[in-house]
Amino acid sequence: MRAVVQRVTSARVAVGGVTVGQIGPGLVVLLGVAQGDGPEDVRYMVDKIPNLRIYDDADGKMNLSCMDVGGSILAVSQFTLLGDCRRGRRPSFTDAAGPDEANALYEQFVAGVRSVGVHVETGVFRAEMEVSLVNHGPVTVMLDSSKLL
Repeated sequence: MRAVVQRVTSARVAVGGVTVGQIGPGLVVLLGVAQGDGPEDVRYMVDKIPNLRIYDDADGKMNLSCMDVGGSILAVSQFTLLGDCRRGRRPSFTDAAGPDEANALYEQFVAGVRSVGVHVETGVFRAEMEVSLVNHGPVTVMLDSSKLL
């Protein structure tokens, strides 16, 4: 499972010009599910992302998490994070999980983050989405559960 996590002051996702998810301060999580990902990858991301210490404390050090500051998460499924661009000029997406498997694990991630008390908004799985955000910092980090499990 791969995630691009951006600290934001606000973000929204729209489908067909209609807002389907919107947050104030928090995190935008672009989440890609790979073939072979499973419950352990979901658990890793659910534990890691809301607890990433990427917010400044009173001393200006990144010591606080999204949970510490009461932030929300906008979770957007994005299979293109699994694109392999090493050969040719067109990405190959053969490493991405199939739609049914990917959606199930994406939904487990969303439910898991909600279960730890974080407000989560989402996009629409497999839809053509427009994501708008104001990156705060900017702070952007990438996570890959396959490199750590």
